[in-house]
Amino acid sequence: MNTELMEALNILEKEKGISKSILLEAIEQSLIQACKNHFGKADNVKVSIDPETCDFGVYAEKTVVEVVEDPVLEISLANAKMMDSKYDLGDVVQVPIQSKQFGRIATQNAKNVILQKIREEERRALCDEYYQKERDVVTGVVQRYLGRNVSINLGKVDAILNENEQVKGEVFRPTERIKLYVLEVKETPKGPKILVSRTHPELVKRLFESEVTEVKDGIVEIKSIAREAGSRTKIAVWSNDPDVDAVGACVGINGARVNAIVNELRGEKIDIINWDENPALLIENALSPAKVISVMADPDEKTALVIVPDYQLSLAIGKEGQNARLAARLTGFKIDIKSETQAREAGDFEYYQDEEGYEEAASQEDVQEEHVQEPEVPEESEE
Repeated sequence: MNTELMEALNILEKEKGISKSILLEAIEQSLIQACKNHFGKADNVKVSIDPETCDFGVYAEKTVVEVVEDPVLEISLANAKMMDSKYDLGDVVQVPIQSKQFGRIATQNAKNVILQKIREEERRALCDEYYQKERDVVTGVVQRYLGRNVSINLGKVDAILNENEQVKGEVFRPTERIKLYVLEVKETPKGPKILVSRTHPELVKRLFESEVTEVKDGIVEIKSIAREAGSRTKIAVWSNDPDVDAVGACVGINGARVNAIVNELRGEKIDIINWDENPALLIENALSPAKVISVMADPDEKTALVIVPDYQLSLAIGKEGQNARLAARLTGFKIDIKSETQAREAGDFEYYQDEEGYEEAASQEDVQEEHVQEPEVPEESEE
């Protein structure tokens, strides 16, 4: 048993993640290459390696002839008889080759073949490992700035955080640990090239999956997400279990779950709303925290007219239109927001007051009469 070789292969397999069979194949190729360098050709060279004991042998298949013209491919009958008396002319004899006889150059070339195979398999193993992490969140350690890009160490390999994938205003310090979304893994001659992002909407989704057990288990489903990195994110959630509150599960006790994600995103605001199959209700929820009087949605045209109280108009639109813009992305509808006064002047709807004097809105074309059922009053019994 070749104990030293077996131990070396076991260590490489454990540390580099390279299969022992691939390493044995590399050794076989290196021995054949060494024979070629030593003898000038290796077409008749065979290598046998026992994967259990790591014992190996190198043999040259030579044809038995009377007169040897090519000693690499042929052997004389007399020499063949010395090995075994049963050999005759035309037989093929396996002649053992002692690897110790190889010259320095042949040995060096064989070593290079093994090292090259190890490097190739190490790169392939890294690529396979990080291909599985594509479209997922990883934790990385900030190393240094490369111009405006950032080099991030992911453990066994470095990743690049490009400038356009960085959140505006975020500054990283060396050795700082951050969460990243793996955009793409490319295989290159120097190993895997990994592109990561801090701005992708899926980063928020994956963080919720890791922080909220109900989301990870599929009880609570994130239906839609809209994000402006570094500023605000809106997500619409839906519970597949009527006993589970989707928004409450994502917020957590005293906001513990959502606050953990907000801290990871360095203070980015997150609005969590309930998903609804009814487009009007979904749009109303999406415009939260603004209050809505009426929503008239057209599912075919993907447009919606939203009426809000005058004092809620700026809140519904948001700073620089952010709230309305995120709501439009979240719902997929083109949203037109008007105040009560604007809608009244444009004649988009009629107003009527309920018993409490609160003004509600409805489309002029689709105003429906409300039928209020009067409660039955028991007749007074005659005394």
